[in-house]
Amino acid sequence: MMRPLSFCVVGLLCVAPQTSFADTKPNIPKPATGPGEVRYFTALDGLMDGNADVVLKENRQGKTVTSAVLDVCYPAQKGSDRKDRFVANLAVNGQTLSGTAQTLVDKLPVTVKLVRKPSGDAFEFKGQIGIGTVTTEVNSTDNSDLSEKEFLDNQSTDDGITAQPKDFTDVSPESIGLRLKLDAVADFLRGLKGQPVEVSLAGLAVSCEALRSGEQTINLSVDPQRAEALVTSARSQPGVITAGWTSGTIDMERTVRLPAADWRDGDKINRDKLTSAVTNVLARTLAAKPSGTDWNANTGRLKLTFKRPSSLFPALELTETLELTAMIAPDKPGATDHLLLWVSSPQSSTRDENTGARLNLSDQASGEEEVDQIDDGGAVDALAREFKGQRWDGERSAWK
Repeated sequence: MMRPLSFCVVGLLCVAPQTSFADTKPNIPKPATGPGEVRYFTALDGLMDGNADVVLKENRQGKTVTSAVLDVCYPAQKGSDRKDRFVANLAVNGQTLSGTAQTLVDKLPVTVKLVRKPSGDAFEFKGQIGIGTVTTEVNSTDNSDLSEKEFLDNQSTDDGITAQPKDFTDVSPESIGLRLKLDAVADFLRGLKGQPVEVSLAGLAVSCEALRSGEQTINLSVDPQRAEALVTSARSQPGVITAGWTSGTIDMERTVRLPAADWRDGDKINRDKLTSAVTNVLARTLAAKPSGTDWNANTGRLKLTFKRPSSLFPALELTETLELTAMIAPDKPGATDHLLLWVSSPQSSTRDENTGARLNLSDQASGEEEVDQIDDGGAVDALAREFKGQRWDGERSAWK
């Protein structure tokens, strides 16, 4: 498997806004035609300090290599997340493979000279690869090759996007996935400035797979009530190949499906009424007093805070604060008469909130310590009863 490496989309597009990624299409592996065989190597040990993603494609007649293509994706600077790539067509002269190229992003000259030798059932490669003014020594042994079928079977093509989900049991109602042409990503993201939507930072990192295909997947979080409109709008934008829903916040084990009629004002969810009902249930199950609620306008997530006396050291009269996140969403895209209510497990913190001088507390657990799960007092079951809702049966993959 190729090791995925990434760099910033903005960095790529700022340095090479006029690069045509259609130029990468000839490098997508195609079945060999006519006599001969195509074989692949997917690693050259130690190249670019072990951070390079390498594909060496060889065309062979019997055991003789007739031509080769070296595709290398690597950190543009040492320690950088930004990547560059080159594809060099290599001429064959006996055991020597050599060629020149130019990097895709920084337009640096590339020279390749490798000596290839069989070693038992494996192969070794020695030589130099020069990029700009930097020359990297290659000394890679014990390399196994793959057939074209084996190589293609190892390529990941699933972007995790479901364009038309039947419901939100496998994908999350607030989590939007978009696959775009790589040279359209920057303009699309600029168009999101000022909009009530959150862009996943990880989605800005372009993998070597994306560099090779010329397509990149980004992930957004949006209020579920606006998600369908966003997907519809995105599909009409230049460079968008696929738009739909993907995995996100909602965990079916902590989700309730409830009739929508009592919790709507027209076509809008009555958030105030829902917040009050959810808060009252959680206050009972947590044996705590409500301390605050906050709706996130971008994502539609509801943050709930509760406080109760800490049982850790009663004589100090410390206060335990519990935070949970909830989400209310339609149970499927389009018209529906049911809603989903998801609530997270509680997160706990303890402070001295007494008047006067206070004890400063530190909650820095060591890396080896496991964080204890906070007992929520059966909150999800209590919510299901309050809302006359259904719980998810994971074994039957159905509501019960």
